[in-house]
Amino acid sequence: MTTFTLHTPDTAPVASRSILENVEAAWKFIPNLHRVLAESPATLEAYSAAFSLFDKSSFTTKERQVVYLAINFENECEYCMSGHSALAAMSGVEAEVIEALRENAPVANPRLQALRTFAASVTRTRANLNPGEVEAFLTAGFTKQQVLEVILAVSVKTISNYVNHIAKTPLDGFVSGTKWVAPSNRMIAAE
Repeated sequence: MTTFTLHTPDTAPVASRSILENVEAAWKFIPNLHRVLAESPATLEAYSAAFSLFDKSSFTTKERQVVYLAINFENECEYCMSGHSALAAMSGVEAEVIEALRENAPVANPRLQALRTFAASVTRTRANLNPGEVEAFLTAGFTKQQVLEVILAVSVKTISNYVNHIAKTPLDGFVSGTKWVAPSNRMIAAE
């Protein structure tokens, strides 16, 4: 099995070093995802830029976490689902909403459920939506701008989810209490 290096600012390619230093300054540590991404300065830069841009979207902090969790579930990314479960809790997302998103159960809040449904469908269908799905999203109180911002979030999570699948990125210490096992891996473990 190919092993990916968990880079530090000292071991990373030169073009990745300042990005890792900026991440460390902002987060007070360097997440393992960023340490893996540092192998490719262009990919690290693209991920960091897209992540920052989604933070500037018109969604609230809570809504952004709902979008991310919905996408992580669809892509079965154990690293990102664990990390965003912790980030969602820190962002004020209610525990029952986080649990519902982790277990693919309905969310009681109709607006958040509509957001989750739309983000999951965009991810699952690669945006080949049924004609009424965009209309349902808009009817739930979202905007055309937010339709496009969900696509931005899918691009962010495609980079991180796919990298984590390939690299088998180890969980960061701060998510030890939010470890998540993807449904397909639960079935394998049960056999």
